[in-house]
Amino acid sequence: MTIGGILSGRRIILGSASPRRRELLAGLGVDFAVDTGNTFEEIAPEGLPYSDYPEFMAKGKSYGFHRELQDDEILITADTMVLCSDEIMGKPADRDDAIRMIRKLCNNTHSVLTGVCIRSLEKEMCFTASTEVTFGDLSDEEIEYYIDTYKPYDKAGSYGVQEWIGYAGIKRIEGSFFNVVGLPVHLLYTNLKEFLK
Repeated sequence: MTIGGILSGRRIILGSASPRRRELLAGLGVDFAVDTGNTFEEIAPEGLPYSDYPEFMAKGKSYGFHRELQDDEILITADTMVLCSDEIMGKPADRDDAIRMIRKLCNNTHSVLTGVCIRSLEKEMCFTASTEVTFGDLSDEEIEYYIDTYKPYDKAGSYGVQEWIGYAGIKRIEGSFFNVVGLPVHLLYTNLKEFLK
């Protein structure tokens, strides 16, 4: 049975403003609504291992949803983190910060972790996907061209793998490509089917 058949009678809500997550979820053939109303403050507790951050944030966003879920609703929330040499790279503060981040990613391997939470009134399922991304060398001129042309200020790690820098700068990806874009769709599809059993 297709995911559409399994979801019959259920309403999927994506609790994310990310246009990339919307596109990826739509690619699974899932009908969904977007609702980003949330009260969760994205602050991790002290001592939480970096590898647990994305799942903690995804679960926090789920339970911070601005209203109670209805019987037929399933909420999907996610959080993506870029981890390079023990630095969590969030969204850049400004142009200089974006340039600094990409310089650090060059000639280096970093991890992209996405935590996902699937929740209904009855139950929840949370999981994390991890992908290793290796950048080659980029000159300052190339880095500045990318930042000024694509303005990746809404992206963790200051880059979008689906943009110019992914074509020109990334040597190797181990794991899910779509996880680096923002949602590990294969794992989400598999777990969503399990969740609905």
